[in-house]
Amino acid sequence: MRYHAPNLMAVLKDRGYRSTARRKAIAKLLEQKQGGFTTKVLCEELPWVGRAIVFRTIKLLVEAAAVCKLSKMDGASVYSLARVGDRHHRSVCVRCRAVGEFKAATIDESVRAIAADIPGQIVDHRIELYVACLHETCDYGLVDGGT
Repeated sequence: MRYHAPNLMAVLKDRGYRSTARRKAIAKLLEQKQGGFTTKVLCEELPWVGRAIVFRTIKLLVEAAAVCKLSKMDGASVYSLARVGDRHHRSVCVRCRAVGEFKAATIDESVRAIAADIPGQIVDHRIELYVACLHETCDYGLVDGGT
């Protein structure tokens, strides 16, 4: 199945929010993002928009499930665009905040097996793996000098 990012302005309009120049600028920037991003970076890239508008728009998009909020181990938030399509899980680099997606049939099988032991119905789940990525641009490096 192919994944595609949602049309963020359409998501906001469908929820009754006005189409403003600032929201359009935020949506356009987010739709160009390939990995994870923070509200701080968005504010730096769109200084004329204003922090409050950035935070409010991200909050609206998270509530609409068009943007996913990922919590790093230190409690900081990293966001990524939601992908429309089949279930996927994420990996988040603890240093460079790169967000990767992976599909793991064994995780989905495990969730189904766990469901049999839970007094209730599982309605959703989320798996986030925190990694030290090996991207060339990541300055995290290898643990223990690469050994």
